[in-house]
Amino acid sequence: MRRGDRIDVIAGARIGGEGRELLAHPDYDVDGVYDVWLDGDRIVDIAPAGAIRHRGAVLDAGGAWLVPGLWDHHVHTLEHALARGTVSVEEAASSRDAARAALAAPVRSDGRRVVARLREGLWDEPAELAVLDEVTGEVPTYLVSADLHSVWMNTAALRREGVATDGSGLVREGVAFAIEQRLKHLPAEDEDRALDGALEEAAARGVVGVQDLEMAWNADRWRRRLARGHDVTRVRFDAYPDDLDRVIAEGLLTGDALDGSPLVEFGMLKVISDGSLGTRTAATSGPYADGSSRGRLNADPRALLELVTRAAAAGIVTTIHAIGDVANRHALDAFAAADVPGRIEHAQLVTRTDIARFARLNVEASIQPEHALDDRELVAAEWSAQTAVAYPLREFVDAGANVLLGSDAPVTPLDPWIQMSAAVFRARSGEEPWRADQGIDSATALAAATAGGSANGSRILPGEVADLVLVEHDPLAASAEQLRGMPVHATLLAGRLTHLA
Repeated sequence: MRRGDRIDVIAGARIGGEGRELLAHPDYDVDGVYDVWLDGDRIVDIAPAGAIRHRGAVLDAGGAWLVPGLWDHHVHTLEHALARGTVSVEEAASSRDAARAALAAPVRSDGRRVVARLREGLWDEPAELAVLDEVTGEVPTYLVSADLHSVWMNTAALRREGVATDGSGLVREGVAFAIEQRLKHLPAEDEDRALDGALEEAAARGVVGVQDLEMAWNADRWRRRLARGHDVTRVRFDAYPDDLDRVIAEGLLTGDALDGSPLVEFGMLKVISDGSLGTRTAATSGPYADGSSRGRLNADPRALLELVTRAAAAGIVTTIHAIGDVANRHALDAFAAADVPGRIEHAQLVTRTDIARFARLNVEASIQPEHALDDRELVAAEWSAQTAVAYPLREFVDAGANVLLGSDAPVTPLDPWIQMSAAVFRARSGEEPWRADQGIDSATALAAATAGGSANGSRILPGEVADLVLVEHDPLAASAEQLRGMPVHATLLAGRLTHLA
């Protein structure tokens, strides 16, 4: 048995996640072992192991746990694919440490040196262009921030990009995004090779689908990938305001299959309404540590409402990047005024009044739990004056909001088990839990990492699509370490193997 094979029976599995509701039937036992019968892309029957004679292709589960296929609801697919293996300066304690660490990155064929995961917000002193120039010389050098909202460049890089900056060498937000797009410009075959590898790795972690928020026109890219035989994951790809006219002209609606493909569909309009915590550009009601800065809005409330309304009129749902509490309030106001459902990405600082509005307005909360663990020091350093709730999760669930888990890869790993562990336990190994009161239960976390989110989690029941994962441990009883490192034995996409350990 190998990748690509279609499965007829999963034999000897224990049922995990939402599938357990089936086991409430008196003929079934929650601790029992079952055979799951598939027909094409659907589950057609579930019976006690051995009750029905096996036929066709049989995958022996050996008592492993069967759970619904997992989704990562926030991925920058190409950015993530190209970032794998890139030198990181995340551990650098100062600008000079980061500059020296950058020298470990090879010079690319285009003459650039590119480094990942800059976290200058944790340094004791600000970034200085002179320091970077002294260490890196005349090789154009780019240090991309961990949150992708800024780039630190030496003079050679600034000159090459035609960008002026202050004495820091830092560029942020729109300028940074444009430079990051140029850094990713590679031949199509190189892009696709990198993406194939990244999505195969994701399938090996139980991923059957990703929401692709790559900041580029993606319809043509995904058409090309489909023509090349893409078959390892489902994809929903989003578009940005600069391409809204093109989306409307092509007649793409949210949920439309791209060229009839069952695997790739158009997702949403993505609007970036503010910045990030790491670059101190998230729009907040209280000041940052400097006592005066409150971040900034990239889209004013009137423009935000116009985008949401125009997209909705064309059959397109909008998702809004909103990190600070001011940005979250404006995003919710736009959905309320337009009287349409929507989604908010990140929602990292939200007032309790606005937390309650998510469910009332039918606005989904797309959350990346590992961000909270990455940013716990930054929250203490930069958001101590905020009165809104930092990194709420339990409060969203308790308020009835539909929560969707994701990674924001390459910002955090494209691995739903890592996100689930962070959501439940609010800590990495050896750490004290951070704001443990915001942790959620394992069943909710698992549902939030499936296609429908916490309120509409995928189920293992006859008639459901056969997007399934076999794992070593019961995810509803696993420890933090077991969840974070969950062994995945097999992944099935529509009844077909995309991973087999």
